[in-house]
Amino acid sequence: MRRRMAAVLGAVAVVAAVLATPAAAGGRSCHLPRFGPGRHYHPHIDPANFSPNVTNKFFPLTPGKTLVYTGTKDGEKALDLVATTSRTRVVAGVTTRVVEDRLYLDNVLAERTSDYYTQDRCGNVWYFGEDTAELDRHGNVFSTEGSWHAGVDGAQPGVFMQAHPQVGRRFRQEWYEGHAEDVFKVVSRSSRISVPYGSFRHALRTEETTALEPEVLDNKYYVKGIGEVAELSVKGPKEALKLVEIII
Repeated sequence: MRRRMAAVLGAVAVVAAVLATPAAAGGRSCHLPRFGPGRHYHPHIDPANFSPNVTNKFFPLTPGKTLVYTGTKDGEKALDLVATTSRTRVVAGVTTRVVEDRLYLDNVLAERTSDYYTQDRCGNVWYFGEDTAELDRHGNVFSTEGSWHAGVDGAQPGVFMQAHPQVGRRFRQEWYEGHAEDVFKVVSRSSRISVPYGSFRHALRTEETTALEPEVLDNKYYVKGIGEVAELSVKGPKEALKLVEIII
């Protein structure tokens, strides 16, 4: 009996040790930055803790997959193509996944963006910057405002999606004073949303704001295994983008 009890206690100890490891503990063992004034926002980044392989259940980035959205933006008919590439880019010493975003307004390419995402060892997704260009109707670039890279000119990376989203907790998705100041928080883990691609009962709903446009408030909806399925304006200019197709 004593030997059997010792074996049981030994097994319990092994399980406890496994649960104490960073991988089993989920996002709790990774130190995510506290929300605070932008000028004092300096998350500690150890490049060894990051990977370009983004597998977060609410924001998976599978190379070769393209999400297709349609709707309206700036009062015009919109088509948005978001493609996860096999390419990586090192930003501030961290290897990130390159995601290409192409926005068409009334069937004309209006904006092209390369976004740089990475995932920490606990499954939290971070955003390390973007290269964006706005184009006129003749295909000429007239603005690159909004482009930024973590580690350059005081810009800092932000948390884009927690491994285990917490309702009400705010994060900076990006920080480049005067250029990129998006903030988000989760407001529901069980929202209903219907888009052309399908209907979902347990979507994650977030609120996004920016000090650069204080009159604007957007809601985004994320579904496990898919990622973002809708972006809807709540305040400000009426805009809506909904998922219609996934191309693999």
